[in-house]
Amino acid sequence: MIADDHPLLRSGIAAVLSADPRFAVVAEACDGDLALELYQRFRPDVTLMDLQMPGLNGIDATIAIRDINPQARIIILTTYGGEVQVARGLKAGASGYILKNMARTELSHYILSVHAGQQQLAPQLACSLASSFQQDTLSKREIQVLRVIADGNSNQRAGTQLGLSEDTIKAHMKTILQKLDARDRTHAVMIAMRRGYWEA
Repeated sequence: MIADDHPLLRSGIAAVLSADPRFAVVAEACDGDLALELYQRFRPDVTLMDLQMPGLNGIDATIAIRDINPQARIIILTTYGGEVQVARGLKAGASGYILKNMARTELSHYILSVHAGQQQLAPQLACSLASSFQQDTLSKREIQVLRVIADGNSNQRAGTQLGLSEDTIKAHMKTILQKLDARDRTHAVMIAMRRGYWEA
């Protein structure tokens, strides 16, 4: 089954897989809710799941499908390669996490490997995820502070919005810069977005 809200991409993947006698596309879903419904109806061997979809997103749809069938094999297929998203996808129960810009021969390999019971992670994502474990992760409060700062707010305005003192915001920003090894606020926001904190 293919779950993706972009019809052109969905039909393209379906065409590639249907041309290979090893695969049969049994269902296509344009959102997470339909993916859940179609999974229950068709029970596909492997599901390709986009992350950002209307209604139920890919993470929640993966969790819901795995609640129905803990053995369900789901591959997250997305454009989002931040380690936070990768970690969330794997934690949700996905058997693989790959990017949409991969070659179609690689896609076939990943599907067959996951069908055989293996876990698959694109090499560049594995490296990114491994390096992230060596870095300090931001707390929920630190992410809140950085999001408010990213909107162009001063420490004082950020404190007012979050119900914190200006000194507390300053302390949080100092910790954030250290954790992200960032030069300044703008650099910290860029790093946080690249690592996927905005979708966390």
